Amino acid sequence: MLKLNIKNETSRLRAVVLGTAIDNGPTPKAEDAYDPKSLEHIKAGTYPIEADMVLEMAAVAKIFEKYEVKVYRPELIKDFNQIFARDIAFVIDDNFIKANILPDREKELDAIQYVIDQMDPTKVISPPEEVHIEGGDVMLWNDHIFVGTYKGSDYRDYITARTNMEGVNFIKEMFPHKIVKEFDLVKSRIEPRDNALHLDCCFQPVGKNKGIIYKSGFREESDYMYLVNLFGKENLFHITREEMYHMYSNVFSISEDVVISERNFTRLNDWLRSKGFIVEEVPYAEISKQEGLLRCSTMPLIRD
Repeated sequence: MLKLNIKNETSRLRAVVLGTAIDNGPTPKAEDAYDPKSLEHIKAGTYPIEADMVLEMAAVAKIFEKYEVKVYRPELIKDFNQIFARDIAFVIDDNFIKANILPDREKELDAIQYVIDQMDPTKVISPPEEVHIEGGDVMLWNDHIFVGTYKGSDYRDYITARTNMEGVNFIKEMFPHKIVKEFDLVKSRIEPRDNALHLDCCFQPVGKNKGIIYKSGFREESDYMYLVNLFGKENLFHITREEMYHMYSNVFSISEDVVISERNFTRLNDWLRSKGFIVEEVPYAEISKQEGLLRCSTMPLIRD
């Protein structure tokens, strides 16, 4: 039996689902793109190829092996993108919550059914149909749960709007003992530099009291200020619009002092090291062309 336990983003990792780029399928058609960054690369002829992405994910698997983390990989679905494990489900405390994802991605959950079968079935939660929520929008910080959403009246028109207020309220009802704070995110269907696809595209905690943040990813300044007041401005690494585009806030913590980061994130990696972190650098620039990075492709199951 898997004893699930996730209470924050940075405690020592013991078990994780890591997506896979094997048998990823052909480059999608422009009309099938889920996000503006993928669309940009499809149109430019620079969409990533499978061989490059397989190598990038292998580099992450090697880091997990180094730190003796138990890694689960999805069963392979032919010609299907299974990289972004964070989208399909997430763990809060000891509960495994399935996301009501885009319908044509439901096969991705079937591909980790062998992992779900090792969990307490009473702790596997399927939200009601009206609840939209994806793991990239759900961030745990001890007594807090941060949830990214989009409050615009045109929510239904935005494929980049992934978590609705029904999703926020579902989390509030399920975890009444936690402080559940939603953040209204900036969305764009056409400009990836102005699209916070999920909360982890514009914010993520690292260590015990630090974080990476993009101020303009929040539609309301009060949401940004909430995090500034909680963490302290001196503890936040502020990224630029271009750095947000390259997914600087989408790193992944193995522990409070070890962070996996993209090797080209020089300014961030230098800051992390200056604050005492061990930075495990990996190549992930090809995968980032699909508007996802390290946090997006991992689903933590057990932390200390």
